Amino acid sequence: MIERIVAPPLGANAYLILDEKKALVDVGGDFGFIHRAISKYIDVKDLDYIVLTHTHFDHASATKDLREVSGAEVLVHEKEYEFAKLQNFSSFTFGINFPPFEADRLLNEGDEIDLGRLKLKIIHTPGHTPGSICLYEKDERIMFTGDTVFPNGGFGRVDLPGGNPPLMIESLKRLTEFDIEIMYPGHDEPVNSANEHVKISLKFARMFL
Repeated sequence: MIERIVAPPLGANAYLILDEKKALVDVGGDFGFIHRAISKYIDVKDLDYIVLTHTHFDHASATKDLREVSGAEVLVHEKEYEFAKLQNFSSFTFGINFPPFEADRLLNEGDEIDLGRLKLKIIHTPGHTPGSICLYEKDERIMFTGDTVFPNGGFGRVDLPGGNPPLMIESLKRLTEFDIEIMYPGHDEPVNSANEHVKISLKFARMFL
């Protein structure tokens, strides 16, 4: 039901969810690559949603082209879309611009994306970027964490535009309150016993931020 795709240029994870509705969580930075990867599983035109955990280029720069080809709706947090527009859809730190995209639905804390069996709840987790989100499925105890938290004590950078160390710590603290068995992070391998990984990340964030 969930296929992990490691997308160039920086090895960001995109997750294709094959439910009654088909969704792609993050798209990577290479449209040709992600188009070919999705096509191994479904007709790209059957994709219903593109859900962005945040808008850094390695997770989002293929959005415009994929939206045009697939007809999928683009879902992104309201504050993240404002941030992307403010940045002119650029990652200044890396000197990279990417095609501006239109958002079809602006998300907020507590919203739900109903895919059929899976119902993904929006958890607003600023810190890496102003509108970073995690996607939580309570019954399956899974969470897509973007670049907010990684396995083995990792967490998202806060030294890029829009980063905020206190908010990152607060977001990690919130995530320790969820019952999560499987973490699907924006980089690295998915892991089981995710609650323990989140607790370690919070501990390290409090030490170093």
